Amino acid sequence: MVTSYPGASAETVQKAVIVPLEEAINGVENMNYITSSASNTGEVFMIVYFKQGTDPDMAAVNVQNRVSTALGLLPAEVTQIGVTTLKQQNSRLMQIALYSPDDSYDMQFLNNYMKINVEPRVKRVAGVGQVMVLGSNYSMRVWLKPDAMAHYKLVPSDISAALARQNLESATGSFGENQETAFQYAMKYTGRFSTPEEFGNIVVRALPGGEILRLREVADIELGDEAYNYLTTTDGHHAAVAEFYQTAGSNATAVINGINEVLEEIESGLPRGVELITLMNTNDFLFASIEQVVISLLLAVLLVILVVYVFLQDIRSTLIPAISIIVSIVGTFAFMLIAGFSINLLTLFALVLAIGVVVDNAIVVVEAVQSRFDAGYQSSYMATNDAMKGISGAITSSTLILMAVFIPVSMMGGTSGEFYKQFGITMAVAVGISAINAFTLSPALCAMLLKPYKDESGQTKQNFAGRFRNAFNATFDAMTSRYMRGVLAFIRKRWLMWGTLVIGLILLVFFMNTTKTSLVPDEDLGNIMISLNTQPGTSLHRTREVMSQFEEELKQIEAIRHYAAVPGYSFGGSGSSYGMFIIELKHWDERKGEGGSTDEIIGRIYEIAATIPDASIFAMTPPIISGYGSGSGFELYVQDKNDGDIEVFKNVVDAYVEQLSLRPEIMMVYSPFEINYPQYKVEVDAAKCEQAGISPAEILETISGYYGGQYISNFNRFSKLYRVIQQAAPEYRVTAESANHIYVRIGDEMAPISQFVTLTRTYGTQTLDRFNLYSSITINGSPADGYSSGDVINAIRETAETALPHGYGYEFGGITREESNSSNNTIIIFIICIVLVYLILSALYESFLLPFAILLAVPVGLMGSFLFATLLGLENNIYMQTGLIMLIGLLAKTAILITEYATKRRQAGMSLTQAAYGAAKIRLRPILMTALTMIFGLLPLMFASGVGANGSRSLASGAVGGMFVGTLVLLFLVPALFIVFQTLQEKFNPQIPFGNTEDWAIQAEIEEVKEKKKNKDK
Repeated sequence: MVTSYPGASAETVQKAVIVPLEEAINGVENMNYITSSASNTGEVFMIVYFKQGTDPDMAAVNVQNRVSTALGLLPAEVTQIGVTTLKQQNSRLMQIALYSPDDSYDMQFLNNYMKINVEPRVKRVAGVGQVMVLGSNYSMRVWLKPDAMAHYKLVPSDISAALARQNLESATGSFGENQETAFQYAMKYTGRFSTPEEFGNIVVRALPGGEILRLREVADIELGDEAYNYLTTTDGHHAAVAEFYQTAGSNATAVINGINEVLEEIESGLPRGVELITLMNTNDFLFASIEQVVISLLLAVLLVILVVYVFLQDIRSTLIPAISIIVSIVGTFAFMLIAGFSINLLTLFALVLAIGVVVDNAIVVVEAVQSRFDAGYQSSYMATNDAMKGISGAITSSTLILMAVFIPVSMMGGTSGEFYKQFGITMAVAVGISAINAFTLSPALCAMLLKPYKDESGQTKQNFAGRFRNAFNATFDAMTSRYMRGVLAFIRKRWLMWGTLVIGLILLVFFMNTTKTSLVPDEDLGNIMISLNTQPGTSLHRTREVMSQFEEELKQIEAIRHYAAVPGYSFGGSGSSYGMFIIELKHWDERKGEGGSTDEIIGRIYEIAATIPDASIFAMTPPIISGYGSGSGFELYVQDKNDGDIEVFKNVVDAYVEQLSLRPEIMMVYSPFEINYPQYKVEVDAAKCEQAGISPAEILETISGYYGGQYISNFNRFSKLYRVIQQAAPEYRVTAESANHIYVRIGDEMAPISQFVTLTRTYGTQTLDRFNLYSSITINGSPADGYSSGDVINAIRETAETALPHGYGYEFGGITREESNSSNNTIIIFIICIVLVYLILSALYESFLLPFAILLAVPVGLMGSFLFATLLGLENNIYMQTGLIMLIGLLAKTAILITEYATKRRQAGMSLTQAAYGAAKIRLRPILMTALTMIFGLLPLMFASGVGANGSRSLASGAVGGMFVGTLVLLFLVPALFIVFQTLQEKFNPQIPFGNTEDWAIQAEIEEVKEKKKNKDK
């Protein structure tokens, strides 16, 4: 919500406007929190944040209904301007600048060109929520001359009354209506005035002697600005800057593409000497990141195919998993289209992970068929048919497990839930398609394409593939024998198994508690924002001079392409001592060398800031999740719940900031709030007013008319409606002594307002903020090198316990709030996934005990994710957590491949040890293949560099670490765990039938075991 109370101080705005609106709006349905800001410029900004998933249209209607109940409590000046309620996402899509490289046009022209020719056209683009121009509209400025006004015994209300009488529109009717005449004539009144000359001719008063007093005799009239709050430049030249926001539910990429089309049309018609540039475009980072991920996707496919070929040693066999990858990915894209999903980083990350997952089922099918060829099958059809009978159960159960961990987690709410939703559903669909493929296309391709590599006499073909197969199998058989000795060691020495489990769980808990945390990793987005504050009370022109001094140094940084300077506006609000720089960096490819990253550039900016003693400077990058806060780093609101003195509140916050600055986790902490802005306290002597026969309200109205800048009428020009504003000319209101020359009318005489008003020099604030209806002071900062945002949140909480007295609290804002509210997501995700996996396994095995043979081994594998994250200095964030979700399902699938085969062998009559040992030996090759395809498929992301590399590494490194350690541990633990829990199962349920199997491979294995035992007995 936006409105203004022209001429009012921040305290007046807060009491008269913000408090009534907040009390009316507070508690609106699905509200998350509310912030408000009032400044000495009279501007009011209020933002109501709603819970994720709230219908934006209903939210806007509900807020507007609440606002309407408070309108009667607002000052007349505010209701005349109106309270604008906008429905939008708080995400900034683009920032553009319209500037004059040769300074042939001034800022006023450029601002209004933006307002007249750019803003209306961009607003018509579907999905654009708001266009915010950091400048003002045209306005007819009536610069009153207090001395001339006093001479003619006039006060500002006389001028506004004259305009109300004469500057108007009227319906004047027509001649000849309802008469039998030949013609009918419409009467057209000239209407509102539109030029300074016309306003100058307004009759203010008829003087004695028949003379007429016109407005131009007591005021200077010009077409000026509605407000003189900003002095915007771009690359050192006059400019207008605009920001574009999107509506809720719109697609950012589509909206930006629509805006770009409009801007291209506008650019072709710009006046000579005017150029339009983009300062920030969220698509730039998105497209550059997607390009990197697509490259990683293609590399992953090649690496996976290479791994499959190494293990299968046959082009035909390798072709089948490759086809399954293509089918699964194409099918997933088709689903995304139907479901309305967009191609973004999350869905592309899911597809990269899916490559390693979807190929698993095809690998299991091909490997099972190959094993039949090893056994002497000559018919591809029979080999495929028999192979599918043995692996159908494992494919079904493992697919259900994988889908089970993705679908429910994707239903979580909040910001994290939105991440899991797109990622999880994309993965689940890819896995489901791969399972269908494993039961349909892959077996058909096996029967059509695969040929036995042994002839009928059992001789291997001696071509390249045959020689490579012999060499590989000899190596693999040697490794298998060593592995089997290790499996026997874990089976026979139970303490080794339990010790590994306990150590793995202890390390998991340790790494979970010590790994740095964050919501999402910071990235180089290609933009930097700088907040600059000069000494309180500094004029706008002096602030511009300081910023010009800073600009000269900025120009020396080669990585900067464009920058815009906006004196009068910053992160802390609006005011003459505030300033902001919006910096667009060169493309990532152009700044790969030393000093080209945003962190290095920010470091250079702080070096420059040290040479500018007249300003305090704070630099940050935009938030990685657009719309969550004003920038990266942390955002904190300290609240005064006592509603006490603002000076005491300021001292408390300063002490808190000082304590935070001592924390090693925090590199920079900054609060723009100041209370030492020079001000004058206005006191009206009511007794003197009564004695003189005038009311205090008339005194204040006169002061407002001369000093405040009153909105008194409207005029039409350039096909738009503008305001008429009256105010004393600038030279009449330079110092407090000017009050001696400002007169108020008492009867037929004039008296200086200084007779009734006392002006006392004091100090106060430029802006006042509130957070959830409490007075608040904003604190921003950034983590120190080597520390994560999670470390900073803990530091803030710990420091608050000792530094904030009773009656003062704090709340997080922006992305920090989301992270602090989702700190337990990892544990919740683990619990949900483990419970679901357990329930599905219990149903599949018809046992409440056997699933523990799988579940107990999974956390040890997850320990590998946190181990790799710690070793590589990464954080536990949403990207890593999505990898953990996948790992739970994938590690469970790996364990199922062993337990499923071991169960069948046990039911066929083998001993527990024989069943576990045989299953481990037979399933070693497909397990290693699936693990290595996943690991190699993620290597391009793990070693990513450039745009979006931090997110890629967070996702891939955790998944690779978990898969590597998890597979290694599971191969040894699961056979031993199977024996333990199958023994318990048979003890509780001794009715399990044994010796029942139609699988010839198992029967042959039983016969082989009997033969070996017989030979051993001899």
